[in-house]
Amino acid sequence: MAREYLKKAQMTAQTNADSTQDIVRGILADIEQGREEKALEISSRFDNYTGNAILTRAEIEAAKEKVPQKLRDDMNFAHDNIKRFAEAQKGTMSNMEIEIQPGLITGQKTIPVNAAGCYVPGGRYAHIASAMMTVTTAKVAGVDHITACSPPNGEEGIHPAIIYAADLCGADKILSLGGVQGVASMTYGLFDLPAADIIVGPGNQFVAEAKRQLFGRVGIDMIAGPTDSLILADADADPEIVACDLAGQAEHGYNSPVWLVTDNRELAETVIALMPKYIDSLPELNRENAMAAWRDYAEVILCDDREEMAATSDDYAPEHLTVQAADLDWWLDRLTNYGSLFLGEETTVAYGDKSTGTNHVLPTSRSARYTGGLSVHKYMKVVTYQRATREGAKRVAIATARISRLEGMEGHARTADIRLAKYYPEEQFDLTAEG
Repeated sequence: MAREYLKKAQMTAQTNADSTQDIVRGILADIEQGREEKALEISSRFDNYTGNAILTRAEIEAAKEKVPQKLRDDMNFAHDNIKRFAEAQKGTMSNMEIEIQPGLITGQKTIPVNAAGCYVPGGRYAHIASAMMTVTTAKVAGVDHITACSPPNGEEGIHPAIIYAADLCGADKILSLGGVQGVASMTYGLFDLPAADIIVGPGNQFVAEAKRQLFGRVGIDMIAGPTDSLILADADADPEIVACDLAGQAEHGYNSPVWLVTDNRELAETVIALMPKYIDSLPELNRENAMAAWRDYAEVILCDDREEMAATSDDYAPEHLTVQAADLDWWLDRLTNYGSLFLGEETTVAYGDKSTGTNHVLPTSRSARYTGGLSVHKYMKVVTYQRATREGAKRVAIATARISRLEGMEGHARTADIRLAKYYPEEQFDLTAEG
C-alpha cells in the first residue's frame, strides 16, 4: 500500500521545540526551597498578579455573579453530560474476590486518590471546559480534596467563567496561580493545600515539562504536546464541513497538526482549495494560529482504499479522530489508535471538547498507541489483597519456597519455611530447588 501526500508537513510537533527543561528545573527548585513566598514572587513577575493565591468564598461568589445566565445554563448542561458519562465509566470498575484454590482468596479493590490537582489553562483562551472535564471526573471518582488551578490574567485574576465552572463541578479550593508555580504549589502542598497525589489537565510547554519532571513524586494523567486531529473521509463526505472542521482544530495553535486521510482525490483537492476561505474568516489571533498550523504542520494523504486509510490513521494515532465515511460500524470495529473517536458528520471534535460528556483531556503526539484520555479511572487505584486458611496456603508455601531458592532468594524462601514448620510440625517437605 502506498500513501500519496497531496500536502506534506514541513514540520512536526517536535520541530524547533524550545528547550524548557532547565528553566522548569530551576523554578521547581526555587519554589521547593522558597515555598509560598517564591511562588507568589514568580506569579507577580510572570502574570502581574498580586492577589490571593487561594480564592476566598466571597471572591468566588463575586466572580460567579459576572457570568451571564445563558452561559451558566450551557455550563450546567455540559457538566451534567460530563458527570453522567463519568458515573457510567466508574460503574465499569468494581471490587472483586475469587477463591483461586480452596482456602486461598484473592481480590481487588478500587480506591480513589486522596488529593488531586486540576490544572486549567488560561491566558489566551478561557478554558471553561477543561475545568469541567478535570474537576468533574475527580469528584465522581470520589477524590477527597480537589484543587482547581488556573493562571490569573493580571490583577483581574482568573476568568470568572473558569471560577464558576470549577465551583460548579466541586473544586474544594481554587488556586490563582499559573504555569510551573501552579503545578509546583499543588505538588508541594503550598498555601495549606494537601499535597496532590495526581496532577491532571492540559497546559503549555512549561506545564507539561513541570509535570514530566515531577512525575514519580506525584502522579500525572499524561505528558501532552500540541493538540492534533485527523479526519477520515470518503467520496460522500461534505468538503465544506471537512475544511471547516480542519480549520477549527488548527486554531488551537501554530504547531497543532491537522490531517486529512481519504481515498478520493477530488475530495482532497477540493478541501485543499477551501482551506484558505475558512482560515481567513477566523478572528485575527485564531487566523494566525490556523494559518501557521495549516501551512507548516498539516497533511493531506490519498490512500487506495478504506483499509489503507485505517492503517494510516492507526499509524498516526491521533488525539482526535473523525470519520466522515460510509459504514461507521466498520470503522468503529477496525480503528485501534486514537484518543477520542467522532463517528459521522453529525459529530465533531468541538462537541467532545465542550459538552457531549466524553473527556477532552486526551493523548497527543502518537501516545494514543498506549493510553487513553482522562477519566475517572485515572484517579482510581486498583489494588489487590489476599487471605488464606492454613491449609489453603500450604501448597503456595511449598511452591514459593522452591521458586525463591531457584531465584537465589533464600530470605524469601525462609518466610515460607517458617510457616510450614509452625502449621505442620509433623510433616516433612522437599523445599529444595533441585528436581
